[in-house]
Amino acid sequence: MAGILKPQELHMISATADDAKVAEERKERERKEKQKKELQEAFMSQDLHSEVKERVNAAVRRAAENGLHQIQVMTFPASYCNDGGRSINNLDPDWPQSLEGFAKRAFIFYKQEMQPLGYKLHCEIINFPGGLPGEVGMFLRWA
Repeated sequence: MAGILKPQELHMISATADDAKVAEERKERERKEKQKKELQEAFMSQDLHSEVKERVNAAVRRAAENGLHQIQVMTFPASYCNDGGRSINNLDPDWPQSLEGFAKRAFIFYKQEMQPLGYKLHCEIINFPGGLPGEVGMFLRWA
């Protein structure tokens, strides 16, 4: 029969369990950071889909059939903006200059293809986790 565990042994068991928990938490943080970086890199390099016009037409048609006058066309982290979303949050008229990557390419498409037809584009910060700009919502309006 085994003897009763000594307090020193319990301290070692507890320390080993704590070390394992800390190591697992660190590993999970590193995994999330890697995933976050990969998502940002994908966003920055993503190009408009070859069927962008057909997709936009289908989306705005569905929205109009449902009595809507705008659709949200994109959501992305404010951290993807070169100013962290500050100019969008402050309604700075030069906010488009803060866009990067896919958002910038989408804005250029809007300026060239949609704005001449009478569409309007509106961006706003749609959430504030911890009091800081979280995500940007990009909305296409036609009324």
